[in-house]
Amino acid sequence: MFEKILIANRGEIALRIQRACRVMGIKTVAVYSEADSEAKYVKLADESVCIGPAPVAQSYLNIPAIISSAEVTDAEAIHPGYGFLSENADFAERVEKSGFVFIGPRPETIRLMGDKVSAKNAMIAAGVPCVPGSEGALPEDIDAIRKVVKEIGYPVIIKAAGGGGGRGMRVVHTEAALPNAVIMTRNEAQAAFGNPVVYAEKYLENPRHIEFQLLIDEHGNAVHLGERDCSLQRRHQKILEEAPAPGISEELRNKIGERCAEACRKIKYRGVGTFEFLFENNEFYFIEMNTRLQVEHPVTESVTGIDLVQAQINVAAGKKLLYTQQDIAFKGHAIECRINAEDAYKLTPSAGRITQYHAPGGPGVRVDSHVYHNYMVPPYYDSMIGKIIAYGDTREQAIARMRIALSEMVVQGIKTNIPLHLDLLADATFLSGQFSIHYLEHKLALHNQQVEQAG
Repeated sequence: MFEKILIANRGEIALRIQRACRVMGIKTVAVYSEADSEAKYVKLADESVCIGPAPVAQSYLNIPAIISSAEVTDAEAIHPGYGFLSENADFAERVEKSGFVFIGPRPETIRLMGDKVSAKNAMIAAGVPCVPGSEGALPEDIDAIRKVVKEIGYPVIIKAAGGGGGRGMRVVHTEAALPNAVIMTRNEAQAAFGNPVVYAEKYLENPRHIEFQLLIDEHGNAVHLGERDCSLQRRHQKILEEAPAPGISEELRNKIGERCAEACRKIKYRGVGTFEFLFENNEFYFIEMNTRLQVEHPVTESVTGIDLVQAQINVAAGKKLLYTQQDIAFKGHAIECRINAEDAYKLTPSAGRITQYHAPGGPGVRVDSHVYHNYMVPPYYDSMIGKIIAYGDTREQAIARMRIALSEMVVQGIKTNIPLHLDLLADATFLSGQFSIHYLEHKLALHNQQVEQAG
């Protein structure tokens, strides 16, 4: 086992990884920007290294600074967390060539699954159900593109092969709108990802977003840890997640989960990974794979009892999984609310000093957060300041515990989205479990429209 791990991230995930390491008796190195010098995880680390000014390009995306920090502190492995460099194959390669262990998949696997076209082809070959679409990249000739899209059937969504985070996508409802949509998406893809390749998929009108958690060692052992419903999103960013997904049968869960596990064996995957699907009319359609730990991993930990960060570290150290699929038991229900420093309905960021802070507690309540009383929320990074996870024997009990937890939480000095979460947890459509990826956007738009009319 490793004696020392460098955590190449910030915020709540840096603290989460640090806690897992401390349980395992592993020393930690925190890297931080000048803006994060007073962070809790920096103070709690065995060692800490400032890697640059606040802007991410000069700190958390500064590969030479991170590698140098590992060298000067004699760390053996680097954990990338999520976001930043976690799915950067070049970073993973640099880490391994520098003599450290990258706690994640091999660089070639990250590249394979990071390109949406090659990822989809790999999944088709492995028997994972995919959204109907173009076989690979769209051709250059517009008439050839029209022919491909006509076979798929309108509406379609044009996507960047190297895209992510909700960028590089355009929905096209008519043939007349197709040429301009392709050009604009290609230009956006080139600017954002350095890769102009785009492809087309059938646009599902009202799907849910359901993802499967996988865990695989380098000895070919793979298990799935069930699914999560992540349909409540705004601007393609998740805000509330739950496990298991309402209405998914055990038979369907095992069928799709095993196909994902088999796909991981075929591509010789290593570590944790998440298969993201659109789900409509009781059918799953693969859209992408995230080759890293997910923000919403605690809901899976709650219903399976497996610590995913410790599992990641064990796999990276070359150990075999401690369990087979038959050992994985799903019990109860868990919900996660992402607490963001932002206006609850307008979604505008709200940086500043937290003048009063109180975290909730009670049976089945977990809070993953790096903030504290008098903490300064910097304006340079993602707005998420923490997560509340509520667990119960049933979905209804988990919801009731989450309502109480949210009502107890105090964050003053900045705005947060807690009012929106409380609104959602009283929403009849959410309580029914019958909501799609468009539901929250529509709800927010209606709320803002009503506020404008009242004003």
